[in-house]
Amino acid sequence: MKNSEVIKKILDYHPCIDNYTGCDEFKCGDPEKECTGIAVALVPTVEVIQKAIELHCNLLIVHEPIFYQTPDYPEWKGAFGNSVYEEKRSLLEKNGITVWRDHDHMHIHQPDAIFAGVLKYLGWENYEVQTGNMAPISYLVELPEPMKVKELNEYLISKIGMNGMRYIGRDGDLIKKILIAAHLYPNGFGEDGMGSDGFYHDYAMDLMQVMEEQNVDALIPGEIIEWTILYYIRDAIALGKTKACFNVGHFCLEELGMKYAADWIRELVTDAVDVQYIPTRDAFNYCANM
Repeated sequence: MKNSEVIKKILDYHPCIDNYTGCDEFKCGDPEKECTGIAVALVPTVEVIQKAIELHCNLLIVHEPIFYQTPDYPEWKGAFGNSVYEEKRSLLEKNGITVWRDHDHMHIHQPDAIFAGVLKYLGWENYEVQTGNMAPISYLVELPEPMKVKELNEYLISKIGMNGMRYIGRDGDLIKKILIAAHLYPNGFGEDGMGSDGFYHDYAMDLMQVMEEQNVDALIPGEIIEWTILYYIRDAIALGKTKACFNVGHFCLEELGMKYAADWIRELVTDAVDVQYIPTRDAFNYCANM
């Protein structure tokens, strides 16, 4: 099976995006080469590439950018030399690695292919609560039995494979309702600002509304800024309310989505090609204040 044939199976699996011109494309390599093995990873880091080479996989399917720029060009577009880019590109070319990015198609999939994996590998896929008033790309989970903040913190670290966790909350507070959300940054899901209804709107406000109306105890976001909903959660705790935030981070949160991708890609190619999941792993180390 050729690399291009593997990708065709993946694109046939996803919903079609008409006249698509986004970031999902081959980033390097030869689509027409015979596929010796498929490596699936969240991010094409140097460590992931080295592991793919070790596993004899010449097709690497990833979710995040390859060369450090938001538009995710297949080559360096900076107005200065970048030795890290040059060495990484050389590593890929020397070992005949073909990289395909699958980002937009995964998120347009119904259900969202990344967050379906997050729910599955956290063991929460049967606990999702459907509600009519939800923020975009958010998933409300109600645990069958409440967990203490500290227990939930340790659970997330273990399930995701993190080195530690930044979190806000009282360790002994009991958490039952959890809101898993996407990335909090300005203008992330539309233009922030005053709406025609005379009220201020942004993604953090959408999530706060869900937390208020659904009595949500904890938030698990991707990217996060500190002056909106994090600040609200901190004030809620100071007022004696049960609230918490587990700052998992963008890459760590979506890691489980690519673990799940290896499952469905394995089903698509059946036994024709070996499929390996390579964890990107937590980039951060943590130093506790003793």
